[in-house]
Amino acid sequence: MRVVFLGSGAFGLPSLEALAVRHEVVLVVSQPDRPAGRGKMLTPTPIALRAAELGIPVVKPEDVNEPRVREEIRAARADAWVVIAFGQKLSAPLLEGIFAVNLHGSLLPAYRGAAPIQRAVMDGCAVTGVSVISLAERMDAGLVYATRTRAIGPTETSDDVHDALALLGPEVLGAVLAERAAGTLVGAVQDESRSTRARKLSKAESAIDIAGLTAHAARARINGLNSWPGCTALLGELPVKLLRVREVDATGCGESGILGEDGRVRTASGAIEVLEIQMLGGKPMAFEVFARGRRGSLGMRLTAPTAS
Repeated sequence: MRVVFLGSGAFGLPSLEALAVRHEVVLVVSQPDRPAGRGKMLTPTPIALRAAELGIPVVKPEDVNEPRVREEIRAARADAWVVIAFGQKLSAPLLEGIFAVNLHGSLLPAYRGAAPIQRAVMDGCAVTGVSVISLAERMDAGLVYATRTRAIGPTETSDDVHDALALLGPEVLGAVLAERAAGTLVGAVQDESRSTRARKLSKAESAIDIAGLTAHAARARINGLNSWPGCTALLGELPVKLLRVREVDATGCGESGILGEDGRVRTASGAIEVLEIQMLGGKPMAFEVFARGRRGSLGMRLTAPTAS
């Protein structure tokens, strides 16, 4: 099958690589190169970089719906378009007469929007997954062709879940394209009464006051906001990012919000154990490593930073 792949983020990498093996990827469409790193050098997206390594032609339009670009993509005469974390809305004229599917990082209709994986972890969901859907005028509201589910582990961060869900893409997309080729593909209409939104993350969500949250809520929020924007707190007067925690028994913990030598912190209900932490300007480290170098900070209270 001839395939056009539209994607930018790393979430689509396993699917692109699998499609390149099983089908003929005739064109990759990705976002333009953007400044990145301390030197602000123009850097291709992960998808554009991998496509070039695979020898697949790549176009990087600022506006994928511009008439000249639209005609260039449609001229590829693909049997299917696969869209994964592309970053631009595809217009009706661009999609007219095209069979196009999108791999989305949630079990739709739950978590439609920009941050489905992070919001699922932040909400403390036990299970999430991916959906392959048709493209529709409303965001993530198309017919559902297939889903795959996966449990969220008790210490997994959004980055962990992102990478695991990305690995589900090749199999589920392969199944959908095979059914399309056989003429047996059927989509299910989403139940609008069950739809939820996954709004874009903001830096304003990073500040955390552990003493005011339950252990479940604190664990979900900290792990869900890793790696961006992260959960920031003051350990005494030391700015830190809490990167990974788990829920634990509160027996023997000190007052709420106090970081003990064992990494445990009592919350409003229950306790969490800090597994990974990062000092401002430093590298992420296991709590044991942090504790050896910052003994004076243990026994201090974790509080939310004051808004600047």
